[in-house]
Parts: sequence; structure tokens; C-alpha cells
Amino acid sequence: MKIDLSGSCALVTGASRGIGEAIARQLAQAGAQVAIHYFRSESKAKHLAAELGNNSFAVGADLSSPIATRKLFKEVVAISGRVDILINNAAIALDSPIEDEGWLGDWDETMAVNLRAPAILSRQAIKHFRMHHIPGRIINIASRAAFKGDTPEYLAYAASKGGLITLSKSIARNCGKEGIVCFVIAPGFVRTDMAAPVIDQYGEDFVTGDLALSELTTPEKIAPMVVFLASGMADHATGTNIDINAGSYLH
Repeated sequence: MKIDLSGSCALVTGASRGIGEAIARQLAQAGAQVAIHYFRSESKAKHLAAELGNNSFAVGADLSSPIATRKLFKEVVAISGRVDILINNAAIALDSPIEDEGWLGDWDETMAVNLRAPAILSRQAIKHFRMHHIPGRIINIASRAAFKGDTPEYLAYAASKGGLITLSKSIARNCGKEGIVCFVIAPGFVRTDMAAPVIDQYGEDFVTGDLALSELTTPEKIAPMVVFLASGMADHATGTNIDINAGSYLH
């Protein structure tokens, strides 16, 4: 089976590192032009765009700002001319014990980046798909935490990912007859920079103890499924959540 995304443009948020970078690389290998969103890592994102080819490009935005988030989508369309695939991958996980005075601010920031920004981008993508009669595909990266909960310091993270799953199902339910589909990938712990503080705090055994497999998931294990969903071969699975967590639910 060969996946050919030539002629399509994919916007991947949080694509300068971790899961987003792996997704961007594999989309480009399939022929897609990739809009590599970044927040602070401009040089790394631009280097990745040059490495990927296919006229891929980097575009920066602070997703905690609704104005910057809306501008991001418009900028991608201005550069590429179109967006065919939206992958809402960017997220933050703030260590915020409920006793801390800054808990509410951390909650609001987490919801802004992890849930409001995907909602804004999805809304813009749907309008774009409708206007240009594009069979658009939206793929949202959620988390095992949406189903299993999380540690006390990461209540907002788990809640934001639960909201993302509901958002995705609602998009799938209401936009399918227009040729617009939406999927969710829910990883467990993944060996990334974002997960490092949790691994450091709780230890390797904490994140691998309930796995059915012998090793922690890496970003490269998640990206192929995203590319497959982006290909159009799985459109009849719209609304589906796919767990990629090394079988941790089995324990």
C-alpha cells in the first residue's frame, strides 16, 4: 500500500519537535507540503522545513492567543494557497498542584492552548474546506489521560484532552456529509521533551509499569497512523479515537 499526498498541504501544530516533528517528517515522505507550526523554536522549524522539501515552510504563532491562532491559519493559506489536512498536535502540560496560587492561571493557559486553539483552527479549516469544496481531514492528538485521568498536578491537561475528544466527535458527526472527516489519536506516555518532567518526577517504572509492551512509545510509532488517516483511506472511520499507548489499558 502506497500513500501519496502529493499536491496536498498539511498544517501541523507543534511540529518543531516530538510527536509533531515525527508527523511532519512522515507526511513529507508521503509527498505532502507541510506547514510547520512553532512557538519559540523558529530556527529548528525552519531547518526542518528545508530538510523536508516539498515547499514545506515554518510559521510561528502563540496558540494561547486567539488572535495569533486565527492569523496562523490565514498565513498558511496565504503561503500555500490551500490547506487539506489539519493536525492539532501542539499542547502544554503544566505542573500545577491544586494548592498553588497560580492554579487558575495554569488551568486557563492549558485550556487556551490544548482546547481553544484546536477549536479555532478546526473552525477555520471547516470554513476553508467548505468554501473550496475540499474533502478536508482533521486529526487531533489527544491523550490517554482523557480516559484514564492524570496525576493531581495535571488535572487541566487531562480535562483539556477530554474536551478535544468531544470536539472531534462533534466535528465528525456534523461535517461528514460535506466530505469533512475528523479523527483522534490518543497516545499514552511518549518519550518526548514534554513528557520528560513526569518521567523524571515519577520514574521510568511509573510510565512503563502498566504497558503490555516492553518499551515506551516513541513519536515515530504514532506518526504512521496519522499519515494513514490523512490519506483518505480511512474516511469511514471518522469520529474514531485510536489509542496508541503500548497496550496500557490491558493492565
